Amino acid sequence: MKAATTRGFGPRARLMIKDVNKPKIGADDVLVEVHASSVNPKDWKLNYNISSLVPKVGSLSNFHIIGDDLAGVIVERGSNVSNFKVGDKVYGMDMRLRTAACGEYACIATKRIAHMPKNISFNEAAAVPLAALTALQAFQMGPVSDGSKVLVIGASGGVGTFAIQIAKAMGAEVTGVCSGKNIELVTSLGADKVIDYTQGDFKAENNNFDLVFDATAYESLTTCASLMAEDGLFVTTSGHGKALFNAYRPHLFMGSKSARPVWVESYTSDLEILTDFIESGAVTPVIDSVHQLANIEDAYTRNKTGRSRGKVVIQIV
Repeated sequence: MKAATTRGFGPRARLMIKDVNKPKIGADDVLVEVHASSVNPKDWKLNYNISSLVPKVGSLSNFHIIGDDLAGVIVERGSNVSNFKVGDKVYGMDMRLRTAACGEYACIATKRIAHMPKNISFNEAAAVPLAALTALQAFQMGPVSDGSKVLVIGASGGVGTFAIQIAKAMGAEVTGVCSGKNIELVTSLGADKVIDYTQGDFKAENNNFDLVFDATAYESLTTCASLMAEDGLFVTTSGHGKALFNAYRPHLFMGSKSARPVWVESYTSDLEILTDFIESGAVTPVIDSVHQLANIEDAYTRNKTGRSRGKVVIQIV
């Protein structure tokens, strides 16, 4: 089968399409004919770099296949699988270390997938798992319900576009932060208010948000404390640097304000929540651009700019 992998070793490694062996499945897995995947910052910040440092030999050969998100059709199932059948359309991901989704076929455990929403395409479904699960699991940490006040920083990006819609679906009053050119998009997604970060330092203003969700991974509890209610929660997508440090250090001068990083996982139950949101019309994937597998380098380049509006999708079939 054809798959995207790395060529070369270390800093000079590049993406390429090559023929590799079709993956073998275990008793609790399914083999998916992948129709689409999508690009997340994790792909080029972590997966690509690790892949380029590991020798491409023997059993490690499929380790180098890129991609987390997948949407496709089951073509084979393991002996223990009863909740999915051959021919089912599914979507999901596996974060250990990646799904190896940017290939014509991928092996994935059934606890990491769900049946695809009936009202969206494979390209749209592939845009959902990592980004939408990140937003959903961030809001499951905090007081997001009817009347909650939520701020989403990075509201026009891959995670942010889902975050606006999911918070609204959960009943929150939502404010999005983005550049002026994306205000119309973020408003169309349901944001009650939109802040243009190019027009001043919004973090210096006093506010009372119950939850501040930083989808950019640039901010911290310290920089956003004035925006938060006295018992507010700051949630970041960052797993490193100052944001992570501020999530765990004693908040001696922050009162009862707190911070937590979101470590996204793929579970069928959470994917099914997203399916309900999508099928009800409460959440719609926003796609920035679609790239063929042969042009995966262009997809990565677009995502690296940090300027994509929604998700960058890779079409496999």
